[in-house]
Order: sequence, then C-alpha cells, then structure tokens
Amino acid sequence: MTIIASNWKMNLDRQSAEQLLVEMASCPVGDKVKRIVFPSFTLLDLARATREQIGLANHLALGGQDCHAAANGAHTGDVSAAMLIESGCQWVLVGHSERRQNHKESSATIAAKLEMAQAEGLSVMLCVGENLAERQSGHAEATVTAMLSGSLPHKVDGAKLAIAYEPVWAIGTGMTATPENVMEMHQAIHKYLKNSGLNDVPVLYGGSVNPENANTLLALEQVDGVLVGGASLDAKSINAITLAAEI
Repeated sequence: MTIIASNWKMNLDRQSAEQLLVEMASCPVGDKVKRIVFPSFTLLDLARATREQIGLANHLALGGQDCHAAANGAHTGDVSAAMLIESGCQWVLVGHSERRQNHKESSATIAAKLEMAQAEGLSVMLCVGENLAERQSGHAEATVTAMLSGSLPHKVDGAKLAIAYEPVWAIGTGMTATPENVMEMHQAIHKYLKNSGLNDVPVLYGGSVNPENANTLLALEQVDGVLVGGASLDAKSINAITLAAEI
C-alpha cells in the first residue's frame, strides 16, 4: 500500500478546497493507494461533507494538522484529538518541521501529542528530518534517529503510525535530496523502527515532492509513500503524483 498524503497547511478558502476535492475525485485510484488530506481546521467540516457527496468517503481519509497533548482545558487556540475525531478525522500530523521550528515544539511535546492521539483512536503521521547544518556536518542520520527516539512514546501502536521523513534543507530552498539521500535515510528509519519492535510501519518522503520527481521517489524500495505540500494544492499536480503511485 502506497500512501499519498496532502498537507494543505494554512492555505485555501472553502470554495477552492471544495473544487480541489472534486477534481481529486476524478483521479482513478486502485487498492494499491491510500490517500489522506490534512486541511486546516476550518476546512475539516467542508472536506468531510464534500468527500461524502462526491463518493470519496471510502477512498480519502481526513487528518488534522496538529493536536494538543491534553484531552481538554485552558489551551486557547488548540484542538484536541477528540475534537478532530468529531470533525471526521482518522489521522493527525504531529512533529512537522514547521511546528518544531516556528512553535519550538520539543520531541517530548510531540511524543505526548502522539500518545494522546492514539489513545483517542487516531492514526498518527510523525514527521522527522534534519536541517542543512546537521546534514553538512554528517549528523543527519543521528539527528533523525534521535528525533524518533524522543518523539515516540514508550507505548505506541505501530498499526496506527506512519513516519514522514522531511529533510528541512530540501523544502522550499531549491535544494533537492538525491535518491541516494532518500534511500539511505529511509533505510535508517526502517531499521530503527524494526529494532524498536515496530514492524511494517510505513515511511513516507516529504521533501518538495512534485509530479516531476514523484515517479523516481515512489520507485525507491524503502519509500512507502509521499507527504506533499505545495503540489497538493493543485489538482493536476496531486493527481499526477497519485497516478505515479499506481505504476
């Protein structure tokens, strides 16, 4: 099973989101592909209703872009895992590089979010990845495995987990991770998970995926799917990436 996940980030209004979903529905998807969309919180209700109206309910999972580690309480601006489920989500994204950087989220905070999300019944896509300095210093693998170690709680359900490797230095910078870079890191992540007793956890690649590089990335043996950012906002692009997974 190949996962094609779309992270819309803080983009799209209701009209453009609905149109994007309608156009995504025109893309034929077989049993080999699982699609997940992570809209902004304000678009979850629209995405839920639209996918049901256009027949995507069984072919497109919904996810929240983040959740709080607490079940409820005085956490202004935050959303709980239970709230995401009530909004129709099956997944949640945690540990994205933008959350780690812009919101100063530690791996311990992310581990607490992951634990709460799974306790409520959500599947979790955990993001990990190194920055340019860490790669250039030769510490990329050590950085990512340390993130995994710190971000995975002691008790984790591998059946409700996916890992997204996102090299921060290759996102929106014009720099590109080579197939060799991707393969080496995915092998290291799979090895770490296996040694931790977490077998068969999918590992996705999330570094500036687009229709031009999707075929190459998805053909790599250790790549179980892709987490798409900017290209997921364009129907032709995300449909082309989805079709690449069918090959």
